[in-house]
Amino acid sequence: MDELTADQQEELQEDLLSLRQELRQLLTDSQQSSKPVELDQPIGRLSRMDALQQQAMAKANRAGIERRLKLIESALIAVKQERYGECRRCEEPIGYPRLKARPETPFCLECQGRIEEEC
Repeated sequence: MDELTADQQEELQEDLLSLRQELRQLLTDSQQSSKPVELDQPIGRLSRMDALQQQAMAKANRAGIERRLKLIESALIAVKQERYGECRRCEEPIGYPRLKARPETPFCLECQGRIEEEC
């Protein structure tokens, strides 16, 4: 893979900043839906079960967003350290197409595949 050009790096950094803002807004917007369900509400048993299920899904969704935000923060640190676009496992360039699809990814496709096989 080729290393990123300066223009590609700048574009991807802008993508990371935009994505970070978008995900932070999603966390803010989803805060209400992940609050505990009041069990003393005068609703039926099925409605309460539905509310609990929706709460669990909202919490799982928030956890995924928080994980992705951590990856974005890590990628932005790598930009400052001039190591962005370098696979954390094999230290080879990740490649622009992969970074354009997932700008926060810390691994090249080959290493990501190996990691998934190990799990």
